[in-house]
Amino acid sequence: MNIQHEESETKGAFFILNDQNKRTAELTYSKAGADKIIIDHTQISDENRGKSYGKQLVFHAVEFARSNNLKVLPLCPFAQSVFQRFPELNDVR
Repeated sequence: MNIQHEESETKGAFFILNDQNKRTAELTYSKAGADKIIIDHTQISDENRGKSYGKQLVFHAVEFARSNNLKVLPLCPFAQSVFQRFPELNDVR
C-alpha cells in the first residue's frame, strides 16, 4: 500500500488510491502556525473498512510530524481514538 501526501500553505492530506486512482482512504489536516497540524477528518471507503487503513494514515501523519518537528492536535474522533489506544504516539501531542 502506498500512502501519498499532498499539502498547500494551510492544509494537507494523506491518502490511499485504489486501482482506479480514486481515493479510497484519506486523512486531512490543517496547519496551525509553523509547528502544529490539526487532524480534522479521516474517511475510509466502505469496501476498505476493517483493513486498518485509518490507523495506518494516523501513524503516517505522526511520522510526518516527527520528521518535521511538529505537534499534532487530533480533533477528528477517529484520530483521537487511535491516540488513546496507542500511547506511544503521544510524543507529538
